[in-house]
Amino acid sequence: MGDAGWGKYEIAIRPSGYAMHGYGQITHRATSEGGPLFARSLFFRDKDGKTLIFCCLDLGYVTHAMRAGAVEQLASRMGSGFNAESFVLTCTHTHSGPGGCAHEVLYNLVTPGFQPEHLQAVVSAIVESVVQAWMTAEETELWLGSGCFDEHVPVAWNRSLRAWNRNPDVSPYREGENHKALDRRMQVLSLRRDGQVKALLSLFGVHATCLGSSLNQHNGDNKGYAAAETEARLGDGAVAIFAQAKAGDVSPHYHGPGQADRRKAIKGEAEYAYAESNGRKQSELALVIAASPAQDRINGPLDGVLTYVDFSNVHADPGFANGEPEARTSDPCHGVSFAAGTPVDGPGVAPALLPLLRLASRARRALKQGALSQRDAEERAYFRRLYRSQGPKDIFMELGRRQNGKRPRIPGFIDPLVAELNRQEKAGAIKESEMVPSVLPLQIVRLGSLALVCCPGEFTTTSGRRLIETVNTCLKGSGISQTLICTYCNEYMGYVTTYEEYQEQAYEGGHTLYGQWSLAAFQTRFAQLAAELPKAAADRNYDRATRPVPPPDHELSRRSGLPPWQ
Repeated sequence: MGDAGWGKYEIAIRPSGYAMHGYGQITHRATSEGGPLFARSLFFRDKDGKTLIFCCLDLGYVTHAMRAGAVEQLASRMGSGFNAESFVLTCTHTHSGPGGCAHEVLYNLVTPGFQPEHLQAVVSAIVESVVQAWMTAEETELWLGSGCFDEHVPVAWNRSLRAWNRNPDVSPYREGENHKALDRRMQVLSLRRDGQVKALLSLFGVHATCLGSSLNQHNGDNKGYAAAETEARLGDGAVAIFAQAKAGDVSPHYHGPGQADRRKAIKGEAEYAYAESNGRKQSELALVIAASPAQDRINGPLDGVLTYVDFSNVHADPGFANGEPEARTSDPCHGVSFAAGTPVDGPGVAPALLPLLRLASRARRALKQGALSQRDAEERAYFRRLYRSQGPKDIFMELGRRQNGKRPRIPGFIDPLVAELNRQEKAGAIKESEMVPSVLPLQIVRLGSLALVCCPGEFTTTSGRRLIETVNTCLKGSGISQTLICTYCNEYMGYVTTYEEYQEQAYEGGHTLYGQWSLAAFQTRFAQLAAELPKAAADRNYDRATRPVPPPDHELSRRSGLPPWQ
């Protein structure tokens, strides 16, 4: 392959009472020191001088603000050694890490607000870990292996089995067989010098939610423990990245009969022990795979393509949308099932409120499509398209920018975050700002015969598999023999379910923002991008200019640097 290097740098954000990103609970505040959080990076350079960088953060999300800040500084520090299109920025999705690092409104609410010092610390850690990897690059062998957790190893469970069983292309399972309804394989890219593994990248999808929302320390959760264990085993200077694959519907907690009681029995210090145990299982399998002789040597060119797409209105190819000729995405919307949370990993609003929220949602839908809206043809057309796209979702919150200042005011007593949103809206902090990202990064990178599909947000097991199959088909005959997926890359925007899973409207469907054709839209646009990768760079034709619109400075300042919750 050529040269490779690796680096690690601590994210220097000290606990000071700010709520953590992940569970959306204002009581989930970091008040004491836990384990350190890191940015871990791998740097690759082929014989023609092309480079590729993979950086993984011990955080719950990646934001465009993080990526844009890192890209600017890395281009300055590294010059021709940096290529933004082959720079992958991802995270472990720990729910016990700091937030406040987005320029959009919603995912900052829990902190509360945008915290510039947090963003600066994250960007600094990214840059220093990458530069460290770049500066230590020398001849290194790359090997790719795969292994599978035995079904009796208690490491992961599907948390939305009824949604899984709606898919026509899966094996259906009964309650109590949730551990089978996921991809139990792990892929490991190992970096060797003098025959010894010195660094590795593991891809296995399972939520980093062993630790619940009652704890008060920053912590890397299971993926963080897996990395620390592996680095200790490999020796001084080693870097081990445990990134996410198809994790959207995969929990590290038992799901099945008696699941609530099983979860209640793991509290406090037992949660840390449980996270460490889960991470150790991931570490052990990764090390077995990395040491196995049954691996493929990775040789060949490095490359990458990156584009940004506005997902508020993507026309999906009917071939990916059950033949539907007018399958489109829409402005983002959260569903009532999003507000409900997940029963084991992260419960949401009080269950008694959910029927009222559903009634209010359906009443608004009827009003917007009924006789009272006839006087405004433009508004009527907008909502008809929105509801066609959102399908059976009972909409809890409309998040499109055109609705800023127009969306129905949800009573603040429903949830403290709703009250904070109302306060920021009243203060004029969000009139022209994005609530959530809609312009999303799609990226495919190549390491010799391996292609890595880099997706924003959280893809369920089956949606991720279908996307891999789509891209793999497009890359046939291009010298690429295997396609893998990495999620939570370059931006965070909720979930992507299959069309069938979406109809269930479990938590994942309620958090699939752009509607029931979201996966079809991703398949459509990733297929177009994949068609460009085999071409010579000068012959490629895709959008390289589009980027998210930054918020107005005066609005961002009004929701920046807010004090911790009292």
